[in-house]
Amino acid sequence: MKAKHKRSIFILFIMTFVSIGAYILLTNLRDNLVFFYSPSEILTKIPKADQKIRVGGMVDSNSLERRIIEDSEKKYEEISFTISDLLEIKYFGILPDLFREGQGVVAEGFFDLEDRVFNATNVLAKHDENYMPPEIEKTLDRKGIEK
Repeated sequence: MKAKHKRSIFILFIMTFVSIGAYILLTNLRDNLVFFYSPSEILTKIPKADQKIRVGGMVDSNSLERRIIEDSEKKYEEISFTISDLLEIKYFGILPDLFREGQGVVAEGFFDLEDRVFNATNVLAKHDENYMPPEIEKTLDRKGIEK
């Protein structure tokens, strides 16, 4: 066999393994993809029921409602609120400290097609670029440093 043929076979062999590796990598990453939607996109392009997605927007004023749900031995707090474009979000758990009405929020979870409610598994509060933790703000005030 000539050197030219050996080189061709070697390149074909390497390309095959690279292709198989890329296919395995991409199929495994596909399961971990979480797409971000705006509230109006969710209501127009309804995602699959089992597709994990993220939605973000501003929390509407006077929309935050808390209910205590008692299950046999445990108590759960159900939190529901609406974000811009009137998308209702339900969440069980503890909200972040920065969460409040009129503030930006990103929720991760699943969209319920029947009730048209977003069931969040994780809620992230957003803040502006001027945010400073209270502890650091107090320290800077004591030292007389401008913020």
